[in-house]
Amino acid sequence: MYSNQEHINCLTSLLVAHQVKYAVLCPGSRNAPIVHNLNACAILHCYSVTDERSAGFYALGLSLMLHEPVVICVTSGTALLNVLPAIAEAWHQHVPLILISADRPVAWIGQQDGQTLQQQGSLSHFVRCAVDISTPHTAEDYWFCNRCLNEALIKAQQGSGAPVHINLHIDEPLYDFAVSELPEERSISLCTPTLQSAICQPLQAELHRALRPVVVMGQLAFSADWDAVVAHLQSQGIVVLCEPLSSSTIEAPIDALMALAETADIALPDFILYVGGTLVSKQLKAFLRRAVNASCWVVNEEGDIYDTFQNLRGVVQATPCAILKALVWGRDVTWRQSWQALNVHAMNHVNSFSPHYSSMQVIRYFEQLLSELPGVPVVHYGNSMAVRIGCLYARHFIYCNRGVNGIEGSLSTAAGQSLGTEENVFCIIGDLSFFYDQNALWNQNLRGNLRILLLNNGGGAIFSKFEGLRQSEAREKFVMGVHQTSAKGICMACHVDYYAATSSADSLAMLPILLTQKRERPVLLEVFTKAEDDMRAYESFFQTLVSADVKEIFNMK
Repeated sequence: MYSNQEHINCLTSLLVAHQVKYAVLCPGSRNAPIVHNLNACAILHCYSVTDERSAGFYALGLSLMLHEPVVICVTSGTALLNVLPAIAEAWHQHVPLILISADRPVAWIGQQDGQTLQQQGSLSHFVRCAVDISTPHTAEDYWFCNRCLNEALIKAQQGSGAPVHINLHIDEPLYDFAVSELPEERSISLCTPTLQSAICQPLQAELHRALRPVVVMGQLAFSADWDAVVAHLQSQGIVVLCEPLSSSTIEAPIDALMALAETADIALPDFILYVGGTLVSKQLKAFLRRAVNASCWVVNEEGDIYDTFQNLRGVVQATPCAILKALVWGRDVTWRQSWQALNVHAMNHVNSFSPHYSSMQVIRYFEQLLSELPGVPVVHYGNSMAVRIGCLYARHFIYCNRGVNGIEGSLSTAAGQSLGTEENVFCIIGDLSFFYDQNALWNQNLRGNLRILLLNNGGGAIFSKFEGLRQSEAREKFVMGVHQTSAKGICMACHVDYYAATSSADSLAMLPILLTQKRERPVLLEVFTKAEDDMRAYESFFQTLVSADVKEIFNMK
């Protein structure tokens, strides 16, 4: 029988799944449920050592001889600190020790209760990974518990090995052992292809079984190689879901596709291969999180675990381009044709939808005119609404600070880009982001190749869409940051050529100046709109998207 504590059973099950076979156990009360489980698990060989300092070195010696990871389990309080010398030695020798410490409930830390100290992070300088887990109460809690434990167990054995620390907060009662079997836990595996071959056999096997595979591409550094990879995948009949932040070889805007596909389970993939960084589209992430039975893999050179869609099965530590080229893809023509039909439906709407005067209309004009110019444009979109609209209309690579998604620094980043090229660098940015970063223009290094399209709607328009927020008296002043500021004075002070537009006609007349005229200093076009009009145009795009019969499309013969 096993403990009634779910996170302890999850840990025990995953130790087995990750093929850990040896454990050194120290006596104690708070860790008794963990010790009970490890002892009850037939696959684990357990050794009892009373002194924690000695136990750590016992585990070190055992791991050195067996070349396998070894668990050390200690109770709460100073017991953990006594293992530090052995953990430090293991860190410098690259020995995969898995330190499991029991801890008191978080609420009692620092309350002068017995055996309580700040255990979380106390060994952080000498472990590759440290996770802190409380008793899970919701499905998201349990997903977090599973993900963190998988990450720690992978990190212990990754590369040349390293110690890791798993800290479990354990509630009372401690001594309930009524669970007859360990749970079936999702185990995340790590695959590291050899230098001679980019083939990852477990990944290839999962792909071979898949009937509805997709490749998802998050933000990537600009490279023509990625366009070639996407084109190659599409020619192989592969469904590629990406945004302009990863490739210019896109078919239809992701948000438009999701508006069509998000309610149809028949469109859900059974295999997801995810490369790159973050995604702008919340709709795409929500859609893929519904694919709970899909085999999801991520590929990155660091072997980092990103469980963005909450269904991760494996991590491939390799160069994403090499993996995508080496995989042998199936040819399910119907699956690819179904997504192509959905792409056509979405693109027809993008091309036919004509927004009223708004930031959306101006960006549409800008992208249309930009597409008529020769060469590969350098375009940096600011965060929030600017990049969301840009993803609807851009058919080229987009730069954007999406690592953390903050509004600060977009203008400075674009200004820095303009110093590294002779080509025009275009920055499309919202008002709050612009004024926050206005000192980017207080710089004598800037030249005439920096072109700024400032979308000034007097505040944070994205907040105007939240119906519940309309009831708050703080909405406009404190949440939306409503203001009456113009960039004209800033431009005069910083010797930036300034233009303004307050209508569709003004925008059409001024955009060619921004796009084509040669200047010695940066050029800024400030477009004045209303926040309500901007949000109404954006929402109207999706409200008028004519519903496709998705079930009929995905049952194509």
